[in-house]
Amino acid sequence: MNADVADLPREQLLELPFAAEDVPILRRQLTECAARAGLGEPRRSDFVLAVHEVACNAVEHGGGAGRLLLYRSNGTLHCKVTDHGPGFTEDVIPPDPPGVCSGEGGRGLWLTQQLADRLEIAAGAVGAVVTLAMGLR
Repeated sequence: MNADVADLPREQLLELPFAAEDVPILRRQLTECAARAGLGEPRRSDFVLAVHEVACNAVEHGGGAGRLLLYRSNGTLHCKVTDHGPGFTEDVIPPDPPGVCSGEGGRGLWLTQQLADRLEIAAGAVGAVVTLAMGLR
């Protein structure tokens, strides 16, 4: 992310740690916050599904838990999910939709990439930092 984008003012809407048992509550709170932020349907459902996939990956592959930060900046809704797993890069996302014969690996991230306007994957101090964004049109 370039410095110009990082320096834009942002309004924090939601921040919470989560584990597997918290994912249904996370989805509900995320849906409510996205609606209040002005993200209409069907994009709101797409955004929530994309975040859900990333959060489930954090639980499954990132140490069993994660932290979600939802904020609005410059007409865009952003969600950053961090975990304490081994980390990964965008290379794990298959270029084509994963098929029945290719196994499940990468399916959630592939779907997330299709649904979000922007998807960024970076290494954190420990684990992965996945940020997705959707314009508030």
